[in-house]
Amino acid sequence: MEDINVSGKVTDETGSELPGVNIIIKGTTSGTVTDVEGNYALAVPNENSILVFSSVGFLSSEVVVGIRTSIDVALDADVTALDEILVVGYGTVKKSDVTGSVASVKSDELNQFPTVNPVQALQGRMSGVEVQSTNGGEPGSSYSILIRGNSSINASNSPLFVVDGFPNGTLPPADDIESIEVLKDASATAIYGSRGSNGVVMITTKRGSAGKSRINYATSFSTQKQIKKYDLVNATQYAEYMNELDDLSGSTPSFSNPSSLGEGTDWQDEILQTGHIQNHNLSISGGNENVRYYVSGTMYDQKGIVINSDFKRYSLTSNVDAQLSNRVKVGVNLFARRSDSNQISSKEGTPGSQGGGVLTTALVFSPTLGTYGNDGATYTTDPNLIGFDNPLAMAKERISQSVTDYLQSSVFAELEILDDLKFRTVLGVTTSNSMSGSYQSSKLTYAGGFGGIGKVDTRKNTSLLSENYLTYSRNFGDDHTFTALAGYSYQSSTSASSSASGSGFLTDATEYWNLSAAATFERPNSNLSETDLLSYFGRVNYNYKDRYLFTATARRDGSSTLAKGNEWNFFPSGAFAWNAHNEAFLEGSEVVSQLKVRASHGVSGNQSVGAYSSLATLRFVFAVFNGATVNAVSPLTLANGDLIWERTAQSDFGLDLGLFKDKVILTADYYDMTTSNLLFDAPIPRYIGVGSTYLKNIGKTGNKGLEMSLQVRDIVKAIKWNSSFNIAFNKNQVKKLPDEGQDIFYSNRPGNFVGINTTHVLREGEPLGLMYGYVYEGVQQSGDELLTGAEGIGGERFRDIEEDGILDDKDRTVIGDPNPDFHWGWTNSFSYKGIDLNIFFQGMQGNDMLNYTRLWLEDGVGRRNVTTALLDRWTTTNTDTDVPSASINRVQRLSSRWIEDGSYIRLKNIAIGYNIPSDLISKLNIRSLRIYVSGQNLWTSTDYKGYDPESGRGSTLSRGVDFGSYPNTKNFTVGINLGF
Repeated sequence: MEDINVSGKVTDETGSELPGVNIIIKGTTSGTVTDVEGNYALAVPNENSILVFSSVGFLSSEVVVGIRTSIDVALDADVTALDEILVVGYGTVKKSDVTGSVASVKSDELNQFPTVNPVQALQGRMSGVEVQSTNGGEPGSSYSILIRGNSSINASNSPLFVVDGFPNGTLPPADDIESIEVLKDASATAIYGSRGSNGVVMITTKRGSAGKSRINYATSFSTQKQIKKYDLVNATQYAEYMNELDDLSGSTPSFSNPSSLGEGTDWQDEILQTGHIQNHNLSISGGNENVRYYVSGTMYDQKGIVINSDFKRYSLTSNVDAQLSNRVKVGVNLFARRSDSNQISSKEGTPGSQGGGVLTTALVFSPTLGTYGNDGATYTTDPNLIGFDNPLAMAKERISQSVTDYLQSSVFAELEILDDLKFRTVLGVTTSNSMSGSYQSSKLTYAGGFGGIGKVDTRKNTSLLSENYLTYSRNFGDDHTFTALAGYSYQSSTSASSSASGSGFLTDATEYWNLSAAATFERPNSNLSETDLLSYFGRVNYNYKDRYLFTATARRDGSSTLAKGNEWNFFPSGAFAWNAHNEAFLEGSEVVSQLKVRASHGVSGNQSVGAYSSLATLRFVFAVFNGATVNAVSPLTLANGDLIWERTAQSDFGLDLGLFKDKVILTADYYDMTTSNLLFDAPIPRYIGVGSTYLKNIGKTGNKGLEMSLQVRDIVKAIKWNSSFNIAFNKNQVKKLPDEGQDIFYSNRPGNFVGINTTHVLREGEPLGLMYGYVYEGVQQSGDELLTGAEGIGGERFRDIEEDGILDDKDRTVIGDPNPDFHWGWTNSFSYKGIDLNIFFQGMQGNDMLNYTRLWLEDGVGRRNVTTALLDRWTTTNTDTDVPSASINRVQRLSSRWIEDGSYIRLKNIAIGYNIPSDLISKLNIRSLRIYVSGQNLWTSTDYKGYDPESGRGSTLSRGVDFGSYPNTKNFTVGINLGF
């Protein structure tokens, strides 16, 4: 019997065409997909064939073919976004049944532009999730992620990443990710106990589905340019400035004719270039009802905008699922990756430490000098910068390369013991081997004195995981649904490292690959550490009439890192939610489609305690005994048998509101969290003779905040305009400090900034990371009161806080707060027929930045290059200015002069694409073809004067500190997505 040729069009309930709808002949793997105009054509075997139409966001529809050859179908929207499945700890749950605070991002949002890792793609996508680069646009740069603010001082504030159920798993490329769920409140995170206080990021990779094999290939190419540069003086202006300093010191002018020097060398241009990113991903997926597979390979290659900075990554993802019988399912997950980076940040020094780094030196090096001397081969040096190399030499002659091989694999088996009872076991292993090599050429000033310096570091990390748990789920009548989970987990980690270095090489040709050729060897190092974590966990969910939802969670963790008696800790949580839209008074409402009120409270922990932290440790040293050198040991750290994990208690109150069949969805959460037993490196009196600090538990911190997100779908029917906006407010506070609440002062001073010691303060009742210094009030003018200890006329003038007429340490105060008032993201997507447009804005407001780079360039002290701001410096003929005069003896002071507003609004991404109609590509056996162009960071509104407001360091105690940061980039991307 001949096949029947069936064709037609698929639309939504409004009549708009639906591209990409899957159409399968029921009971087979044969099918097709609608083209960009919603049309399809398919051969079916007989009149009894049933066509199944399905698409994300719409209810599936089954149609019997019968005698028809033309079948048009209108799919109803899946108005219940409540049926969306979310991944939570050790299971999944319908969105309608969620009692905690969980946010989700799907794969299409993660792949709007090339990203070095999926965390970058989360920036601005979720309320309460703050993402920032740790070093601008540096190739391979990591991204810090904060969920509901900083809570810890010395311990990590990073969340726990769980990849396909593997805690502390390594992140796969965004191309291979199906969804990312972020668990934010204690009700959601307590299932991970001692690792959950900073939130949990659940990453689910893509898997195969039954049907015809699908091949997808995505490729893109991006060009990169720096967003901005520092506006430095040219050679003539620099020479005039140097001559002024000479005059102040009574020396002969260094330059006889400054005007003859012209523009000179712009060292920023010498080390900056046009960078690029190329990204390729090839995936194959498919299977049948019993076996399904997904295999993907990705190559990411980035050449940075600073010469000789680059990053390459190659990865393979493979997931296989097999249904061995009606009650047994098994699967294998495999992820392998190699990364190879050459990062400028590893080459960056600081003032006073072997002459600074590539980026900082490019800003201060004399513009009167060329790149090479008269011989055309020797790099020039600046006589005013002793120990500083030519920045081009630093970029070319300092090698810092790191190669890491990573393998993560796991197998699982799921047994359906009874209809309502399942047992799942997971066995996993991750191993990471890395080698970092650095070499400083003999052509460099410092290394040249040693004949070149080479060093190699190796590290191997291995983690073993075993998790076993039972899940019992049953409906009792029509009103009661009960689910219980119970299990245990064991995870062990081993870390080994070694290093060797030497100097005095006959040639630079072998770099760090032949340390045996060194004339002088440094003492080698090696170490080994092992930790174990044993856990028992459980969760109970109860649902009454889809109206009243209850969740109770508990986990008990035991760790080898803590002393006897403190190894175990208990982390409970409870939550309640009310689905009010299922109540009789809202039944049949044309306005309210969902209304849920949530409340939760629980405790989770921060396990960032290093191995052996509670023990006294020793170090090996050399000693002289009877005139001979012998091995010996000396105390290194003190024991602290009372050391325990940080604990965070959190309450959350949430609202989920859907209007007009979920065309408008509002989610809001208010939270209040307190972290106690803070881990802190407390100082040790020097007379004890054991290190300088030891880890102890002190004080409390708190975070309170409000998160809101608003989604509006199908705003304009013909064009299909969807909009999503989120915003988060967080107030951080130090609630308690030791020693009766005494301030704790500390320094975040990069290098030898003379006169600057204390830079930050921890103070009860105030946020973490406050900047501490003097209040700058402009230039000391004739007739102004002159404080004792202050500069004279033309110098810096500071506020006399003590009002005693003396400028001293008592006049220092809080001058900056790096914590933002709020951060936000706004996405708009438009589609019309085959054309799609996505516009994404992201921003932050109210955070201060400490710009050490500008301090170094504008303090008016020292014989180094400066910005054009110094052209307006105070002189006897230019007194109406807030820029002090040039000076040869000014003491550097940290003041509000160097504190800047780091707020910004940024057009993060804009992309326009076109899906080629299927009738144009079907003859080539191509299922889909999309081409697109996009731009990243094309527009930024900010008052920050540095390279970029996202360039500040990311840790709690150094947040908002910017010195020598890698410039962020403006990208232009073209790409193709191809499906077979």
